[in-house]
Amino acid sequence: MASTIIPTITRDGAPATKVSPVAVVCAALVAGALFGFGLAWSTMIRPEVVLAFLRFQDLGLMLVMGGGVAVTFVAYQLGPRVLPRPLLGGAFALRAAVLDRPTVVGAAIFGIGWGLCGVCPGPAIAGLGAGSHELGWAIAGIALGALGQGMTAGKRRG
Repeated sequence: MASTIIPTITRDGAPATKVSPVAVVCAALVAGALFGFGLAWSTMIRPEVVLAFLRFQDLGLMLVMGGGVAVTFVAYQLGPRVLPRPLLGGAFALRAAVLDRPTVVGAAIFGIGWGLCGVCPGPAIAGLGAGSHELGWAIAGIALGALGQGMTAGKRRG
């Protein structure tokens, strides 16, 4: 099971460093909790706030998104220069981006859903954790969409 969580080889074929699955799970829990706290603090877990942002009525979330992009940009630039390898094993590597029909269709469906209800997966889960139980409907829809995508992707490959 550890090989499904932690890759055993890197993209260039070199063996990956061994990291405890417990360390990976703990890091994921801490990162998820921090992310959820940030979403809740920025009010991104409230669909009405997100919809006001998407209608250009309240641009406060632009600062949240801009801050996230800036931190990610800095981390992606400095991480490989400062660290010899990622903290949880593996190797830093570039991944080719593919712009194909399934990617465009999926992005369009995601955008339409986000625009209609003001909810995307991260804020929906954080909102559910904050007590907004009506977001369970959005999570159920997201799960059904992911299931449908997985079923159709398997048919395309097979």
